[in-house]
Amino acid sequence: VMALLSKPVAAALVAAFLLAPLSAQAQEGASEAVADPRAQDSVWHAEQQIYLLGLTAEDGWHFVDGGLRWRWLTYRASDRKPTVADRVTVHYEGRLLDGTVFDSSYARGEPATFPLGRLVKGWQLAVPQMGVGEVIEIAIPADLAYGPVGRGPIPANATLVFKVELIGIEPVSYTHLTLPTKRIV
Repeated sequence: VMALLSKPVAAALVAAFLLAPLSAQAQEGASEAVADPRAQDSVWHAEQQIYLLGLTAEDGWHFVDGGLRWRWLTYRASDRKPTVADRVTVHYEGRLLDGTVFDSSYARGEPATFPLGRLVKGWQLAVPQMGVGEVIEIAIPADLAYGPVGRGPIPANATLVFKVELIGIEPVSYTHLTLPTKRIV
């Protein structure tokens, strides 16, 4: 289906998919949704956690609060690093632990630009660690991704693995806002 869409439409769909985790209200309604069979599979849950526990500092993994793991694939000692308030342009590939790719800007042949603060918490924690031109691998536990709800092809409570290449940083601009010309008292 994505191949049939124009690149701007596909990019918009991807942005909607990756943007901000679901609201608490949507998460509460998740019990009414049709459950992924893996959501109740204790072996599957254990595999998600065991994978994260197997990522070690000896293999270059860095650890962040909440269970996030990340490591350099390409390091350039760049001083230009984004903040959560910035828009970032990235190439990325997201996959499940079984290797299933659920999203890839590489496959679309075009990088994507997102407001970092609107992406899942795992991206908000990992991407500010990198500079322009650098590539990292991120292992995101479900609690910092889509949690017990899942989203689209991502099952509930899935650990996600991303390869992220930071191409550019654009500070969010507020110049488009107009201020009142009269003083309001």
